[in-house]
Amino acid sequence: MLAGLLTASFSLAETMADVSQLRSEIDRLEEQIQQLQKEQEQYKNNIFGAQAKAQTLQNQINSLNNQIKYLESQIKVTTVSINKTSVEINETQGDIQTAEQKIEAQKRTIGQTLLFLDRQDKEGLLVTLLKNDSMSDFFRQVQYANSLSEGLTDLVRELEGAKKELESEKNQLETKKEDLIVLKQRQASERAAVSGTKAETSNLLKATKGQEAEFQKMLTKSEELERQMNLEIFKLEDQLRKAIDPNSLPLARPGVLSAPVQGRISQGYGCLETRWARRYYPDCNNGKGGFHNGLDIAASYGTPLRAADDGTVIAIGNAPYAYGTWAAVEHSNGLVTAYTHMSIRSVSVGQQLRRGNVVGSMGSSGLSTGSHIHFMVYAPRTFTTKTSSISGVLPIGATLNPLDYLLI
Repeated sequence: MLAGLLTASFSLAETMADVSQLRSEIDRLEEQIQQLQKEQEQYKNNIFGAQAKAQTLQNQINSLNNQIKYLESQIKVTTVSINKTSVEINETQGDIQTAEQKIEAQKRTIGQTLLFLDRQDKEGLLVTLLKNDSMSDFFRQVQYANSLSEGLTDLVRELEGAKKELESEKNQLETKKEDLIVLKQRQASERAAVSGTKAETSNLLKATKGQEAEFQKMLTKSEELERQMNLEIFKLEDQLRKAIDPNSLPLARPGVLSAPVQGRISQGYGCLETRWARRYYPDCNNGKGGFHNGLDIAASYGTPLRAADDGTVIAIGNAPYAYGTWAAVEHSNGLVTAYTHMSIRSVSVGQQLRRGNVVGSMGSSGLSTGSHIHFMVYAPRTFTTKTSSISGVLPIGATLNPLDYLLI
């Protein structure tokens, strides 16, 4: 019995040594991630600084270059995170091996204990007494048998605990494997975002020939295209809003949806009576305001944008003169939420999401003056997409006030 336990102990010790080495590697990678994230904060500050300045060609180029640096840094973070997760998977596999060895050792110990106690029961006290040379040997063996019998319950309890531990480790392993898949998908999205931003920078330089006057002409043209785009969207969605069946709407209350990001609400939903709204959005309230079909929330560049509830990604697109990089998610209550102006889109059509899963990263793609999300909520059975002659694929639907459903 003792030999079996010693063999198991040596095996467990070797496994624990391997796990310790893996833990050291995980700690090293975690430190590397933290260092890279500190560097990213500087790029975020640079992006914010450039966006806050007047719209000049040089400032725009600086902003785009800082976005590229940030995205390239993010790729490094994701790469290290992939390595860290891979090591964690190895660590968890080591934990599983340790748990399995522990269970086998406990099973052997319990089996040997049961055999010994069974033999004692069959022999009886008289036989045991006759087999021993002295009364002290007899009492020692009886006492040993009694202690084994009393300890058997503890051994069985430990075995049950070890089995639960093993099940937990296996669940952790599956979670880590899923995390690894998500990280690899994110890395592909980040690389695509870098390529897109580099292309945008190159196209801007080609279109302006590096001249400020040409850039200002481009800005004027972009503003006019934005107004046309907003009017086109408004006309389509206004008809849908008027046709909403009130009975189809989920009960409006805070918490039906969670906020896609924590930040500052820079523009609300509906008829906004501001100079900006009157300039860029379709007329409302007899020309006193401009209609804004979503909720704008500002936060730093690269901040994760999260699904407002469980759902399925039903559409994605890119609208250069409107929403930029966007995605739409349909939820079980029929509502559809849209996430726009993203720097990175991390989801694909058909993907299942849980509340809080990352949809993408905060950005300023499309026509946007700073890092923010234009968050939209559509009534059930009204969402569709439209290919615009001005601005690519657009999300269209009967919009609702997001604040009717959000807990902010």
